[in-house]
Amino acid sequence: MTHAPYTTLPQWPNAYPATGASATLKSLNEDFTVTELPLQLPCGEGEHIWLDIEKNGANTAYVAQQLALAAGVQDKDVGYAGLKDRHAITRQWFSIYVPSGKTGETPDLTQLQHPEFKVLSQSRHVKKLRPGDLQGNRFRIVLRDVAGDRDAIETNLKAVATHGVPNYFGAQRFGFDGGNVEQGRAMLAREIRVRNPKKKGIYLSAVRSFVFNEVLALRIEQGLWGKTLPGDVMDDSGRPTGPLWGRGRLSTTDQALALESGVAERHATICDGMEHAGLDQDRRALVALPDGMSWEWPQADQLVLTFSLPAGNYATSVLAELLRTTEPERHTEQEPAAFEDGTPTLG
Repeated sequence: MTHAPYTTLPQWPNAYPATGASATLKSLNEDFTVTELPLQLPCGEGEHIWLDIEKNGANTAYVAQQLALAAGVQDKDVGYAGLKDRHAITRQWFSIYVPSGKTGETPDLTQLQHPEFKVLSQSRHVKKLRPGDLQGNRFRIVLRDVAGDRDAIETNLKAVATHGVPNYFGAQRFGFDGGNVEQGRAMLAREIRVRNPKKKGIYLSAVRSFVFNEVLALRIEQGLWGKTLPGDVMDDSGRPTGPLWGRGRLSTTDQALALESGVAERHATICDGMEHAGLDQDRRALVALPDGMSWEWPQADQLVLTFSLPAGNYATSVLAELLRTTEPERHTEQEPAAFEDGTPTLG
């Protein structure tokens, strides 16, 4: 009989007191607007065409397929930095490998007509866009049907803008009902064999993200939110980090090492498995700090948020500290690996 300890995800704790408020998210696609912040802009020459695209109601992989068809290339010749939500209006860069050829002519893809996306501009560049090639994302989120204590929401908004939020991996990372975590556990325990490299990557990402969230949750439960432990490893901004599991020893010491080792012992099967799965130890910031955060109340029951987050951070982590959100039923389907954060699968 297969042991299945990860069939449902735990309710990881928040950093701030619950407001008891609720709201509807993504009533309309324009309620969730995401603009990708690129690492670089195309230089104007090279074998790749870079396209600045705005999509509405389509997922990133679908747009990539349509671009491949339009350019007459294979799907693998199209690149992008991050997967973006389907039920949203998102602006992001794509690249297509299209050498100039003997004629030197470049197809004008700004003329491409499609009901779910439009090409805003194109230019050539020397390399392909790859997952993770972005600084971050700028969000504009409209929350409707807001009900509850507005003063409590305002208190948490100010705290989040000043101190940030727990840098949890979002629910998208773990699949429907956390199923990718259980599949990853079963794979690492050699109860199932996964031959598909893409699926294997998704399952490894899920278990790795799960362990990170468990470490972060334990720190919050122990009253350590916003605090530094003896032995912590700090990021470039001077904030403590948590482990992304893999080969090699933990770089923490003292109390921080004891806490992380305790979590690893509790999840020994997946931590031991990750050490033999080709992943190296890495670190991730425990705090996500929204940049340029502002908000307004156009109506008594409507809240509009604007902020930027670095690549790898989730807007849902910000919302979770403010109120409980629900989405229209048509938005509840899970799209495989649809990570709003823009990180590569194994990030």
